[in-house]
Amino acid sequence: MSVTVRFCGAARTVTGSSYLFQTAHGRFLVDCGLFQGQKTLKELNYGAFPFRPADIDAVLLTHAHIDHSGLLPKLVRGGFEGPILATRGTIDLCSYMLPDAGSIQESEVAALNRRNAARGRRDVTPIYTQADAIAALQSFRPVAYEDWVGVISGVRARYWNAGHLLGSASIELEFAGANGARPLRVLVSGDVGPEAKLLQPDPEAPSDLDYVISEATYGDRVRAVTTPEERRQHLASEVRDAAAAKGALLIPAFAVERTQELIVDLVDLMERGEVPAAPIFLDSPLAIHATEVFRAHAASLDPTVDVNRLLNSPHLKFTETVDESKAIMRLTGFHIVIAASGMCDAGRIRHHLKRWLWNERATVLLAGFQANGTLGRFLQNGAKAVRIQGEEIRVAARIRMIDEYSGHADGASMAQWIAARRPIARGLFLVHGEQDAIAGLAMRVSERIIPAARIYQPVLDDIYELSTAEPRVLDVDHRRRLANEAVTQLDWHNEMSELMLDINDKIGAAADDRARGVIIRRLRRALADGS
Repeated sequence: MSVTVRFCGAARTVTGSSYLFQTAHGRFLVDCGLFQGQKTLKELNYGAFPFRPADIDAVLLTHAHIDHSGLLPKLVRGGFEGPILATRGTIDLCSYMLPDAGSIQESEVAALNRRNAARGRRDVTPIYTQADAIAALQSFRPVAYEDWVGVISGVRARYWNAGHLLGSASIELEFAGANGARPLRVLVSGDVGPEAKLLQPDPEAPSDLDYVISEATYGDRVRAVTTPEERRQHLASEVRDAAAAKGALLIPAFAVERTQELIVDLVDLMERGEVPAAPIFLDSPLAIHATEVFRAHAASLDPTVDVNRLLNSPHLKFTETVDESKAIMRLTGFHIVIAASGMCDAGRIRHHLKRWLWNERATVLLAGFQANGTLGRFLQNGAKAVRIQGEEIRVAARIRMIDEYSGHADGASMAQWIAARRPIARGLFLVHGEQDAIAGLAMRVSERIIPAARIYQPVLDDIYELSTAEPRVLDVDHRRRLANEAVTQLDWHNEMSELMLDINDKIGAAADDRARGVIIRRLRRALADGS
């Protein structure tokens, strides 16, 4: 039986996870995620899927993060009528995350359309609405870890705890062989958590597979070995430095899991007197709801952590409404604001950054992966100025990074995870990573763990035949949505933003009005010559 996989997302990028499997009996997706980062990638969210939603028989969802689940409402609205199979924890989180994503899209598109009206441009419509997301929730069906479940005729799946997030899973797929032959066995890693994660167990998965499709988010990095206490001490040092500066400590945080881990450690440090006591504002309706989900699932989390008590601390202040969020911006002095999104690309964190980035008393603590082309990545890379909602903001705040709260295993841990899956008979596909990260993990595992000839680095929309002795790229008549360089490199939107900032810098630094006029005339000539 022919089995093919199409890499519809997370190929040489960390977002848009979606893999389309097809047999003679039907089609199903593993994940259906939102693209994030540079505008060229995000525009894929608005375009047509590279398949007809009505032709998809089922979706297997690894976990709730939006880069894995965020296009499910669009899929359902487009005609998909099958089940979405997910763990109970994932379903509970998606019941808040997907409507929140729809609401954010509606509000951001409304703001964009107001700007478009002033510029004489056409209106745009959201990818989907909050109502679309609520409707999509009716398609979810719960599955238990380590129990086989049917997907389509001749295909079954089993979910294994990936240790990344509440409800996260690696998904084992088994395709029936013809005439009693050995079945084809494929493992899709999803996102794999690091060892000794605060609230989640170590990742689990089977071995003796034909193929592994593995994430490579941090494939080119190795973190220093740390313990939960060492991680808390690093956080304590950052908090004490921010308090000494007497300004806001802004933590752009992923609303689910990262936020709850940070809260648990911050409250613990304050209770032990290791950092100055201060209000911790959780300024994200989604994170607030997700915190309630974590309370409900407290029994399934680390039994050594009193999650309920720490998440009910008087230090913690929930700000659900817009007015409550605006009130925080009137505060001076040391306080902590945790707000989504974790990559600073949407949500309330952008308003707090506009309020504080120019102020040298403020601290921005990045606590997770920042995708290429995101505002968080520009801050991480040391940008001197950024543009937020069309406004130029100078960066005077301290930009700090704490990597120990990452939900992803590093390159060394992923190599160990892959080694534990052996034998891998036919091939290892490396996905969900930027180009350097994928290349780094490939170097780490080649020959020592798996022959280099059996390591594959697919690009967006590649289709592989899996039922042959070795995987084969199909030379079929399908249209790539983007050239590979459009996925891996910063796009013209980013370059234009940088150019505008550079022009302002150059003109501002000019000696006098005459010199400024010379620069402007040269720019005009360059534009005229280019036309």
